[in-house]
Amino acid sequence: MNAAFVDVLIAVLGGAIRVGTPFLFVSLGECLTEKAGRINLGLEGVLVFSAMAGFGGAYLTGSPWVGVLLAGACGALLALLHGLVCSLQRVNDVAMGIALMMLGAGLAFYLGKPLIQPQAPQIPSLDLGGWSASPSVQAALKINALFPIGVVLALLMGWAFMNTRWGLVVRMVGDSSDAARALGTSVNGVRIAATTAGGFIAGLGGASLSLYYPGSWNEGLSSGQGLIAVALVIFARWSPVRCLGAALLFGGAGALGPALQSVGVSGYYHLFNAVPYILTLAILVWTCSPKRSLKGAPLELGVSR
Repeated sequence: MNAAFVDVLIAVLGGAIRVGTPFLFVSLGECLTEKAGRINLGLEGVLVFSAMAGFGGAYLTGSPWVGVLLAGACGALLALLHGLVCSLQRVNDVAMGIALMMLGAGLAFYLGKPLIQPQAPQIPSLDLGGWSASPSVQAALKINALFPIGVVLALLMGWAFMNTRWGLVVRMVGDSSDAARALGTSVNGVRIAATTAGGFIAGLGGASLSLYYPGSWNEGLSSGQGLIAVALVIFARWSPVRCLGAALLFGGAGALGPALQSVGVSGYYHLFNAVPYILTLAILVWTCSPKRSLKGAPLELGVSR
């Protein structure tokens, strides 16, 4: 019993990193976007389109890293479109985000049909379980090579928001566009740049989906992770470092079902697979109280008022 518990714990830990890596990149991208005072609900479409583009790039070139860069570039392109359109007068961020989600998903499904059957080169793993003689431990601790990049990026973003002029400008635009304009800052320019960079980061999450876990391209690949990332950013209180912890939490919740199945617990499998969505619903209910102030929320989003 103890051995089985340890196996489940290790499997959940490894799964938290494996499943949580796309959550990490998408949440960091949305965190950067929202810090500048803009919401991008279209990240679901960005994620799916980037996953398709990354898989296609790796398949055609034979290099997974070319696929990763292409996924980021395609994510940035869609996010740039969102930023440009939302800069126009009377354009609503939420409505445009929904349109972008449908556009990205539609393009991915149309352009990605020839990619459903082929196999593309995968992003390499970092083997952290070599110290153990247990095959299950070794398998659980094969880490996506993009995960350390995401960890460094989260720490770097957290530091930059607090200690650099760039971070100050982004936070100022997100908290008070009038004050930013009074200091001669181009509010639209900063928001477009932040949205585009956020799309590139989210695109790396798409590459992680199609080139590592599950490591293939199909139309149901994302399972709503782009939308969950918006709730995850709220849960993390717009902190990149907390986004890392929140991504691991959601990743662990998503890995719980397969971990239990690996030790013979097959009952309620689909219920365990629903845990990330239950967490998302709980977070939304918890944060939607009119009496609760969302500490850390950029004031231009209006969610803390």
